Amino acid sequence: MPKLAEALVQRKALQERLNRLHLRLAASAKVQEGETPDEQPTALIDEAKQVLDDMKRLTLHINLTNIQTRLPGNGEGPTLMEAIAERDRLVMERRLLEQLGSAARFEPNRAYGVTRNEIKWRSTVDVAAIQKEIDALSQSYRLLDTRIQEANWLTDLIQN
Repeated sequence: MPKLAEALVQRKALQERLNRLHLRLAASAKVQEGETPDEQPTALIDEAKQVLDDMKRLTLHINLTNIQTRLPGNGEGPTLMEAIAERDRLVMERRLLEQLGSAARFEPNRAYGVTRNEIKWRSTVDVAAIQKEIDALSQSYRLLDTRIQEANWLTDLIQN
């Protein structure tokens, strides 16, 4: 029985194959009058439809497995689906704080408030505290992602 991680790798390969089919379809969509395309668009469309069907089937198996599987450890932990949603939340929160911290930082080579006519700027947030929070979020993300990856390699793919 294939592992969940193998199914994820296979789905990524299918996505890459579909991207290549997009490019091949675009290249064969038109030719100069009197010429023939290197590949027939109808054959490429048929191949793309098969890839899409394979992706759908695989995604259903992956999602079913993620819903029914708990992270390794105690049996009462979060499901893989819940852990993935939390990991995504951590990424978005970290990105939000990184943008805030970046916006609040002063450029070291730029003079702020040098003369009476210039506007004096000040940060409205504690950049150092934001950076500590970013670091904590990054660590939480790494720990959770490691547990998710472990589960991916330990879990058999549910196929029904």
